[in-house]
Amino acid sequence: MLAHFRGQECSGYWPTGTAAFHVNADIAEAENRYYLATGDEQFLEDVGLELLVETARLWKSLGHHDRDGRWHLPGMTGPDEYSAVADDNVFTNLMAARNLRVAAETAARHPAKARALGVDPEEEAAWRDAAAAVYIPYDDELGVHPQSAGFTAYAEWDFEAARDKYPLLLQVPYFDLYRKQVVKQADLLLAMYWCTEEFSAEQKARNFDYYERLTVRDSSLSASVQAVVAAEVRQLDLAYDYAYEAALIDLLDLHDNTGSGLHMASLSGAWTALVAGFGGLRERGGVLCFDPALPDGLAGLTFSVRWRGVRLRVEGRQLDVTYAVHDGPDASLTLMHAGDQVKVTAGEPVTQRLKERRPLLPRPTQPPGREPLSARAAASGSPVVQG
Repeated sequence: MLAHFRGQECSGYWPTGTAAFHVNADIAEAENRYYLATGDEQFLEDVGLELLVETARLWKSLGHHDRDGRWHLPGMTGPDEYSAVADDNVFTNLMAARNLRVAAETAARHPAKARALGVDPEEEAAWRDAAAAVYIPYDDELGVHPQSAGFTAYAEWDFEAARDKYPLLLQVPYFDLYRKQVVKQADLLLAMYWCTEEFSAEQKARNFDYYERLTVRDSSLSASVQAVVAAEVRQLDLAYDYAYEAALIDLLDLHDNTGSGLHMASLSGAWTALVAGFGGLRERGGVLCFDPALPDGLAGLTFSVRWRGVRLRVEGRQLDVTYAVHDGPDASLTLMHAGDQVKVTAGEPVTQRLKERRPLLPRPTQPPGREPLSARAAASGSPVVQG
């Protein structure tokens, strides 16, 4: 299908698009995840290290140490395009720090190639210093992370008055959006998903509760990320609704624009919502980690992942999960299940009971009229709210 675009749906306004430097760290993260999953050292030698080096140099050119030694990234646009040219966006700062650390570690493992790219031990040390000193804003009074410095001090958007004005980017001047607490798409939540080790369980629950009330999902990229974090903080029914919305965005034409083309990122995000959300898939220190939890609407969830040449099948149910390896008689994989180490060998599946974990906070509300599509209401034929 040939789609015709007029520009209204694009994020071309320069503070929204050009200042979104986090994309560089996102690409570096994709490269690093590929390496962790495959162990492809040749890829690092040929292209991976150069990509990491140049992105690390970019971050060093954009950031600075303050008088107290903290490292800042001012004037950035994070994933939330309703907040632009902001200081110390948490997602951007954490991803830049990871980019710098991985670049230094990879250069140290491949010194000859690193020297050919002009990297010396002093530059590697500067990358490590910046990553270690990165500033992450936190609002002690509210007990949440501002998605960027000062964000939680902004006036809150008048969501009731905006009930019939979505998407806001077609109705409201950007200047008004940038000065208020209103979130287009998951931003801090994406940081909690990709950089999960940087947040405590209580911080995740409080952050999720806070930002659910501000996020209007004017981007189709948001529902899948909200599903992942909702599942992690054990708001499983809400996670189910978001996963359902991500999967059916085009079948139900939820944004009234499927005629212009499919929302491919949202469709792939539905897989992420299931596997990273209800399967609890994460990577920590080069090890696969799982912490499954299924909502009442799912009797079971089965998926496969390939890790360092080993194909792992994960079969989750309401009360337990079974891990099985399927690559030859000598294949094995050591993984983490809910914090416990588990070794799975070909021909010897391992079943683990699921640990019951209750949410720390009640189910949060969303802005008026922006509640997620209810899977149960849709199944029963009842009217549904389109988010």
